[in-house]
Amino acid sequence: MRRERRARWIGWLAWTNALAMGLVLLLGATVTATGSGFGCGESWPLCHGRLLPPLTLEGIIEYSHRLATLVSGLVLVALLLLVALERRSVFARWETRIVAGLLVGTLVLQSALGAWAVLAPRYPPVMAVHFGVSLTVFASALLLALLLTRGESLRERRRVALPGSVSWTSWGLLVGTYAVVYLGAYVRHANASLACLDWPLCQGKLVPDLAGPTGIVFLHRSSALLLTLALTSLVVRLWRDGALRRARPDIVRSGTLALLLLLAQSATGAWVVFSRMSLGSILAHAAVVTLLFGVLSVLAYQALPVRAGTVRRSAAVAEAVQVSR
Repeated sequence: MRRERRARWIGWLAWTNALAMGLVLLLGATVTATGSGFGCGESWPLCHGRLLPPLTLEGIIEYSHRLATLVSGLVLVALLLLVALERRSVFARWETRIVAGLLVGTLVLQSALGAWAVLAPRYPPVMAVHFGVSLTVFASALLLALLLTRGESLRERRRVALPGSVSWTSWGLLVGTYAVVYLGAYVRHANASLACLDWPLCQGKLVPDLAGPTGIVFLHRSSALLLTLALTSLVVRLWRDGALRRARPDIVRSGTLALLLLLAQSATGAWVVFSRMSLGSILAHAAVVTLLFGVLSVLAYQALPVRAGTVRRSAAVAEAVQVSR
């Protein structure tokens, strides 16, 4: 009974951690959208040199972002300690070690970039990287939650190997999405979001003058279009292959969900333009891309084959852990 209770705690903490990381990302987008980046002045980790923020809207928004980052970090520490004490065998698997290490490393990097953004001049490339790292933190937290709560079922499905082209395409889409997201974040932090005042055309043209901010926005939109075509091609292939669809329904579901989210991302991008960057449109755009990157990360994981040698080593380590208890 005690073990079952602790297992439930691990699951609860894992999903709470994933939700917290997503909340941190959205609060960061709110900071940018409302111009609250200096709501705590040039002081970090304190706010204007004090523990509590001033009672201003900008100060409260920036302080809430920092507080959420701290709380999510503490939840992660509690989760990893509990897993280390109760389910050490989980870390015998290479994917769990990589995901947990990536989560811890990117969370530290995210905090460091956030401090740099406060203490140093704000460079659009650095701010764009900050957003990209935040996406990686969320995706890692989501994968860790899945591995801790549904790891065996996910691994069992992966025993059915996918065609190499499907696996490579899944990983290519993940990397391509990261690049498109980086361009979008750069556009936002360079204040170039409205360089094209219409959508899907730009300045009423299919190919506008590519000088200055207009060229950056056009590159972002063109990259997003190529990404949409590539993901659509993958999903169509998955649905047309009856044998693959029956053997790996998880891949079909993840690919289809990713395509729906990518289309929603395009729609919220149009909303950003037509609403002239309303707060709701900016937050919706950030929320959808967060979910999209998370689903594509799950898709890429699902596309990995299970290596027989790894399975045998993991089972041996797990058995040794049980014996030591």
